[in-house]
Amino acid sequence: MEILGNETHKIIWGDVIEGLHSLPDASVDLIFADPPYNIGKNFSGKMDKWENEDSYLEWCYRWLDLCLRKLKPTGSFYVMTATQFMPFFDIFLRDKLTILSRIVWSYDSSGVQAKKYYGSMYEPILFGVKNKNNYTFNAQEILVEAKTGAKRKLIDYRKAVPTVYNSEKVPGNVWDFPRVRYRMEEYENHPTQKPTILLERIIRASSNEGDIVLDPFSGSFTTCYVAKVLKRKSIGIELQEEYIKIGLRRLSLSEEFKGEKIEKEKKSFQRKQQNLVYQPTLF
Repeated sequence: MEILGNETHKIIWGDVIEGLHSLPDASVDLIFADPPYNIGKNFSGKMDKWENEDSYLEWCYRWLDLCLRKLKPTGSFYVMTATQFMPFFDIFLRDKLTILSRIVWSYDSSGVQAKKYYGSMYEPILFGVKNKNNYTFNAQEILVEAKTGAKRKLIDYRKAVPTVYNSEKVPGNVWDFPRVRYRMEEYENHPTQKPTILLERIIRASSNEGDIVLDPFSGSFTTCYVAKVLKRKSIGIELQEEYIKIGLRRLSLSEEFKGEKIEKEKKSFQRKQQNLVYQPTLF
């Protein structure tokens, strides 16, 4: 295990269990955990496939327990996993947290869908807190337009002084955000990168400036990046070297890694455009 970065934005390069053990108990304000889903994804040459479901869940319960230990009494916890494993997470956590929301991240899918069953078009997110009477939820920071279906603003005549209905509301538990695509500016070379807009909603709602945000499976380091933009502190744990370099770059912690300059990998269409040479003609 190796510690990189600084006290404001720390990267722990190593195994998640070891990394979590290294943190003080009750020290983190917000945790967002997006672990490997045990579905055979390739993460920089490492497959996220366990021997069986029992061994995967046993591993998950270990890091879930550790996350809860690191969370402050006033802290909030968001966790994702594959749809088939979320019921196990839900049952495991409901006796340890107050589960406030079961969120559905709904997205479009341009890929090939299942032909013998209904393909999944969403990913579940569980949101829980340690103390239901004392936790951060900044509703005013995440308001969205309240669609009434009317072309003009509605007036509430029940009040002594008629007022316009509030045209904004706190989002419901179905979040429609597009997945990160290859041609998007925010894309990093990671197979399960989460969109910045999703992390922005979570971090704005469940933390304040100066709070510590932990991502035990940092991957593309989007959580830590958004935390930095929103003036929070961050801790990211990551095992794969390729993703450590992404984190160092996105958090502006270092321009070099092992003596080599860290640069964002150019996409194939960008390389082609760069290689195009303009040839003038007389006609």
